[in-house]
Amino acid sequence: MSTDTPSFASLGVPAPLVRVLAEQGKNEPFPIQVDTLPDTLGGRDVLGRGKTGSGKTLAFALPMVARLGGKLAGGNRRAGRPLGMVLAPTRELATQIDAVLAPLAAAYGLKTTTIYGGVNQKRQVDALKAGVDIIVACPGRLEDLMQQRFVTLDAVEITVLDEADHMADLGFLPVVTRILDKTPQGGQRLLFSATLDNGVDKLVRRFLQNEVLHSVDEANSPVAAMTHHVFETVDADTKRDLVHALARGKGRRILFMRTKHHAKKLAKQLTDQGIPAVDLHGNLSQPQRDRNLAAFGDGSVRVLVATDVAARGVHVDDVELVVHVDPPTEHKAYLHRSGRTARAGSAGDVVTVMLPAQRKDTEALLRKAAIAVTPVAVRHDSPRVTELVGPAAEYVKPQPRQEQHGSGGGRSGAGRSGGGQSGAGRSQGANAQRKRAARDGAASSSAGASSQRSGGSGQGRPAQGSGQGRPAQGRPAQGTGQGRSGGMRVGDTVGRGSRSPQRTNRRAQG
Repeated sequence: MSTDTPSFASLGVPAPLVRVLAEQGKNEPFPIQVDTLPDTLGGRDVLGRGKTGSGKTLAFALPMVARLGGKLAGGNRRAGRPLGMVLAPTRELATQIDAVLAPLAAAYGLKTTTIYGGVNQKRQVDALKAGVDIIVACPGRLEDLMQQRFVTLDAVEITVLDEADHMADLGFLPVVTRILDKTPQGGQRLLFSATLDNGVDKLVRRFLQNEVLHSVDEANSPVAAMTHHVFETVDADTKRDLVHALARGKGRRILFMRTKHHAKKLAKQLTDQGIPAVDLHGNLSQPQRDRNLAAFGDGSVRVLVATDVAARGVHVDDVELVVHVDPPTEHKAYLHRSGRTARAGSAGDVVTVMLPAQRKDTEALLRKAAIAVTPVAVRHDSPRVTELVGPAAEYVKPQPRQEQHGSGGGRSGAGRSGGGQSGAGRSQGANAQRKRAARDGAASSSAGASSQRSGGSGQGRPAQGSGQGRPAQGRPAQGTGQGRSGGMRVGDTVGRGSRSPQRTNRRAQG
């Protein structure tokens, strides 16, 4: 540890929490923790602004547990009346916040739970009835449970609003305002945000009292250990070859796409070409998301193909490369996507793949993000690409895929479904069916019937884009669920049935 950097203990973090941090190998606080901990541990309202990956989660988790645990130690737990609350914009972020909080809370006998939409509420209701001390919640589901009277917030002593600017981007500020209105006025409130626009400043003025502002970095500052590249390709075919080359490598990499359909399609293509990949987007159920993220996190799959649902809140160690396969539409999305690499002091590379028609928009995007980089014309085998990917990752040019068709004219389930399965399991089932079809000369009517019965699954699992027991037949239905109900997921923009747009939007993210 450097001599000029304070320790967690010297900042006032209690000994039980220091021991937990030491067991995790966390001995030296990051700048945002150094700046905020004296005030947050002292009970002050704090407005924290720092770049992505700067250590904000620990900056609010430590004071929340220290202050609640020091007074309560789990002794005053009451059903449906938490004492601490963290609001987060997405399920992934809520899950990762809880992963940081739970070991710290356990040191004082405190219980935590997560609350978010997209899953059955029974587990969450049971946890609330049993009594929890800290909840980590997405606004939509939390408000639903409040209206059902499973949870009240009149005992909340510490409230944290994380990624407040993302809350604003998703249209959640009215819900957040209603939730915060239900917390005691004298409670401690901590708000962390990369920017203070889109109404975040109104939240600060309304709910924070005598707050202290800690801005470790400029709102749009890129991570210093991040190296940016812009690779220009001449056409779509050259771009596809380049993307496949960038996906090859020994380290973890995240490829960002603009749409859910293209994310699923690219993950399937990469897996078929011997590059195991999983997808992450709004059409996946929560168990599918968890399974794919787990495969990416444990290293069994090195490539994650995602939409902007993964641009915030998804933290996996040692992501060495982020590729903007589709450049984002605005600079904040670029910075948050890019922030999945070069986190917590590690280095990383960011590549934007650009077609000639996208040059003007991409250059404007980078100017707003304060990124100075000169576009370079490349092919998949250019020295710049080989140097970035590494010599050990030899590129193999993709071979054209032959689609098999079942009876009735639609694509067979094996050819199109299973987008949320892990790469190896999904490709094994799909490839086996294609080989059998090729051996027989064509997909027989019995194969088509089998596809309808199984839903086109890879290894006996239901197809993850289709309704239960229904034939895949071409493009799978969006969303998963029973029959054709297809609950909304993060990233969906159109509701189904008679739901109002406002309620659909809340369920989509939280």
